[in-house]
Amino acid sequence: MEGERQIGPDPSVLRESVGEALGNVTRLAEEMFAYILERVPEAGADQHVRELTHASCLANAEAALSMVRDGVAVTEAKAPAAALEHARAMANRGHDVDTMLRFYRIGQAYFAAELLPRIVGSIDDADDALAVSLTMQSFVVAYLDRISSHVAEEYVAELDRRQNRVRAERTDAVRALLAGEPVDVARTERVLAHRLTGWQTGLVCWTDTADVDLATVGAAVASELGVRHPLLMPDGARSTSIWLSTPSTPDLSDERLAALAPVLPRGVLVAIGRPLDGVAGFRETHAQARRARRVVELSSAPDAITRYDDVALVDVMSQDLDLARRFVALELGPLAQDGERERLDRAALLAFLDAGGRIAAAARALDIHRNTVLNRVRRAESRRGRPATVRTAELHAALRIASVLGPVVLSS
Repeated sequence: MEGERQIGPDPSVLRESVGEALGNVTRLAEEMFAYILERVPEAGADQHVRELTHASCLANAEAALSMVRDGVAVTEAKAPAAALEHARAMANRGHDVDTMLRFYRIGQAYFAAELLPRIVGSIDDADDALAVSLTMQSFVVAYLDRISSHVAEEYVAELDRRQNRVRAERTDAVRALLAGEPVDVARTERVLAHRLTGWQTGLVCWTDTADVDLATVGAAVASELGVRHPLLMPDGARSTSIWLSTPSTPDLSDERLAALAPVLPRGVLVAIGRPLDGVAGFRETHAQARRARRVVELSSAPDAITRYDDVALVDVMSQDLDLARRFVALELGPLAQDGERERLDRAALLAFLDAGGRIAAAARALDIHRNTVLNRVRRAESRRGRPATVRTAELHAALRIASVLGPVVLSS
């Protein structure tokens, strides 16, 4: 209606007041940068970040003021290139996203405390000054909300790219070590955050369960073995390779490994290579852990934790499974049947040989009466057709293979 003021500021007043600020945008950007630098120390962390922070201040101030002056809707706002590059720099320097977004919150505070009073202070009419103030505040809040979303997205994307680069570099370094390629040890240690000059112990941790975080399990296993920062490398979704670096050989005794059992979730298995020294040790202990895993997967009743040293003989003699079956059948005769009585007799005979022919020691190992052991050993010798003192080494090997692999090498 005639005589009523229009809603919002007079466009000419808005353009004039904002245009004046836009004409001094370089100086305003300098002031904004100084304001941010005083309140966000990370803005001056290094020369590159300082330059990008200043460039972002200038680009955002110029973009926002120009949009207000020209009546461009805030929904058209896009993050300036300098702001996106600033987000990438913050991600690559390890700053968290909240630190990066503080730049925009402090920038908004600068606008409210310093810039807006100057803009409205140049307007003589109080109603126009109020209308311009409300319009500018609304626009800047919406602009910074939109831009901060854009830079946050770019920050996350750069973080993903950086993590992918790190993963790829670590994967390449491990591949080169395992392939026996010449490597720069010092550089490889930096890439992997893992010392290669000490004792290396390789482990493989795997499961058939989908909801187990093997990285967490691997870290817990390493911690139990006295290593706070193991090298963990995923090998598919359900397997992780682990290396422990220690100044001396770690304790892998039966008692120490027994303490690991409570750490392992149900269905998780661990194979451990022998501790070996240096770069060559890094490669060989991992190979041993993988071979121990192969033996475990052949076994019908595997232990949760398996040392390679405990299955090394079985590993070597089961590379050709058909040959291993024939060897077991030849050495054990009827004892190579997959039956309960045969299993008990084989266990007694194996314990007897492990104990150097001492019945009492074998009985303690099996936790049964010595007469029971004696009867089973005699029965096993009878069924085999010759005493345990004949071809003892071959008999011992065949019993060990049958004990670990069970039905894989036994006849049904």
